Amino acid sequence: MKLGLDEYINLDSPFHRWEARYKLIGLITLIFAFSFVRDLRMLLAMVGVTVVIYVISRLPASFILRRLRFPSFFLLALVLTLPFLSGQTVVLSIGPLDVHREGLLAVALIAIRFISILTIALVLFSTTPLLTTIKAMRALGLPGIMADMALLALRYIQEIGQDLNKMQTSMRLRGFRKRRLSPYGLRTLAWLGGSILVHSYERSEWVYKAMILRGYGHAPHPRAEFQTCRRDVVTLGIVLLIAAGFITGDILFGHGANALLQ
Repeated sequence: MKLGLDEYINLDSPFHRWEARYKLIGLITLIFAFSFVRDLRMLLAMVGVTVVIYVISRLPASFILRRLRFPSFFLLALVLTLPFLSGQTVVLSIGPLDVHREGLLAVALIAIRFISILTIALVLFSTTPLLTTIKAMRALGLPGIMADMALLALRYIQEIGQDLNKMQTSMRLRGFRKRRLSPYGLRTLAWLGGSILVHSYERSEWVYKAMILRGYGHAPHPRAEFQTCRRDVVTLGIVLLIAAGFITGDILFGHGANALLQ
């Protein structure tokens, strides 16, 4: 199982060249600023900033479309339910169902914020190697044990995915068809899940003992070294100003959003 975030890690763009610590601070701050936006008039600016950042990162459009495939089901559920359940101002009637203006506005707000935040997060983690990102978190004060847990968890996700693919291939070669729902099929799938869990537990014990034998926990981890240039600081300042602009705009116009949604 591959996460696919490092698929375009070798591209050359300002975000790929941006030093990892400053990138973390800047883009995470921008994500939090997006999450605080409640005014509908700020949505167009949010979309514009998101599109500009994604274009500058030089990531292909197919990459974001693949990553939005599964979250789109969540948005589809909102679109199909919230306009009919939220609000009092009816703008359209479809048989016995009434479409409310407040529900439509809420859907727009949630969907645009969700897609914008997800896009910025993809730019953050797809323009820097994952190991470098975790080292940057460590340099910014993340406890060593949490950094190690993150690395091990990501590694285990990949290992478990590979084991699962191998077992599924073996089952198909033996004539198993998972589309056929039957007591035998359910027992086989239960056996597959149990085997994956037991094998993962045994492997975690082996890795833990190997780490202890190699002195894990008895020597301090070296601090990650990063080279910073003036361009990194200037870029961070620009991104922080944009984030501050969204927060300020929401404070100034937030009452208008509340009036529209009520």
